[in-house]
Amino acid sequence: MSQENWEEILEKLEKGEIRSARPKGDGWEANTEVKEAILASFKAGNNTEYSGIYNGFVDKHNLPPRKFTAEENVRLVPGGSSVRRGAYVAPGVIIMPPAYINVGAYVDEGTMVDSHALVGSCAQVGKNVHLSAGVQLGGVLEPVGLAPVVIEDDCFIGAGSVIVEGILVKKRAVIAPGVTLSKSIPVYDCVNEKRLEKGAAIPEGAVVIPGTRPMSGKWAKENGLSMACPLIVKYRDEQSDASLELEEALR
Repeated sequence: MSQENWEEILEKLEKGEIRSARPKGDGWEANTEVKEAILASFKAGNNTEYSGIYNGFVDKHNLPPRKFTAEENVRLVPGGSSVRRGAYVAPGVIIMPPAYINVGAYVDEGTMVDSHALVGSCAQVGKNVHLSAGVQLGGVLEPVGLAPVVIEDDCFIGAGSVIVEGILVKKRAVIAPGVTLSKSIPVYDCVNEKRLEKGAAIPEGAVVIPGTRPMSGKWAKENGLSMACPLIVKYRDEQSDASLELEEALR
């Protein structure tokens, strides 16, 4: 891919004109052209020293941290946060320090990115989402056809939660502190009494808390061993408040 092409794509990503993933049916799919452009920009970049407020830092010369103006209506609070080139941050977003938003990511209007939060490469975050302190949204660049982590509108992601491997969290879901979601960890829906397929989306309005399940095998059973797994313990209705639902679910 030529420099002109990946430069144009990075510029469009920052403006929100294109995205590294898009809705398809009930899920999302990767925009492979965008991901290929990001990978091409890495290959074309040379390590360089940054000066000024980034004095002492070294990174690819063509993927510098973004700088915002007051007119963009993004609050990037001082104290160690960084938004990399090629990431879109919408008006009304608040970023508390230290936090990091990587290339190809999309953070929509009214979202809070709290301290020590990571929005990984190409991760998609919807409107009015709360990413609490220490939340980790994994980045997915390769393979290019793999969809990234997606958090849809009006979700609440509790402190210290880890969401990786392209997991989709649908609208209005509430993820309690300390929940880990990945394609290798099964999720149990205690409301509908079923186990979700590995890697399946977290349903709309689901309230998910940390749980455990017994391990198989005689020795494990004799020693009372169990494995961590997320549990859906209730579903929000249209009027319910995310924080109140979470408080009640954790009691």
